[in-house]
Amino acid sequence: MEHHFVGIPELTGLPRVAVVIDVMRAFTVAAWAFSRGVERIVLASTESEALALKESRSGWLALKDGAPAAGFDAVNSPGLLRSRDFAGRTLVQKTTAGTVGALAVANAPLVLCASFVVAGPTARFLQNEDSGPVTFVVTGEGGQADEDLACAEYIGQRMAGDDVEAAPYLHRARTSRAAADLAGGLRSGFHPDDVDLCLEIDRFPFAMVARREESLTVLRPVPVPDLPPPARGSG
Repeated sequence: MEHHFVGIPELTGLPRVAVVIDVMRAFTVAAWAFSRGVERIVLASTESEALALKESRSGWLALKDGAPAAGFDAVNSPGLLRSRDFAGRTLVQKTTAGTVGALAVANAPLVLCASFVVAGPTARFLQNEDSGPVTFVVTGEGGQADEDLACAEYIGQRMAGDDVEAAPYLHRARTSRAAADLAGGLRSGFHPDDVDLCLEIDRFPFAMVARREESLTVLRPVPVPDLPPPARGSG
């Protein structure tokens, strides 16, 4: 199966199936937010839009990249998010790369957002959908971010049903420029555990599907059961 791997600037037209990858950190953070009780994540195109959405709906929260800022309730760090209680809340998310990539393909028939923490469930979801070739949107570094490309390639191999060893893909992510920047404290809104948390393979048992709901692009978790073991032959 011939998948396609493109950066945001290379997108032309709408793919039939898009998987938007942001390992460090947007879609690792999104998965952690769902695990902490968030009901849905609304993707915003600008910080001002994120704040306007939050202010227009009672009980909504807003999250951004970088350092804490007035009006925002959280920052884009799994380490800083993992102890929060967001039960039943709606979270508006705006990040530099991940949300931009998802909004760029928001009108495609099927859009998933992914990182290593939901890689296996994402692959199984696509297998169950019999989705055919996938356009993987590699959001970091104009499509060159090795942590995102490694995750995309890993999901593609898992879709093929191969017995895939995760370690080489995780090694590429751990030695990527983004990981070095995070580990070196070069990005604000950072927790020392962020790199490790971004590299936990299949931490969560769901895929994350983005759909248009009225005028908004909304990300929701979709539980994906483990595949049953192969049936034993009778002969």
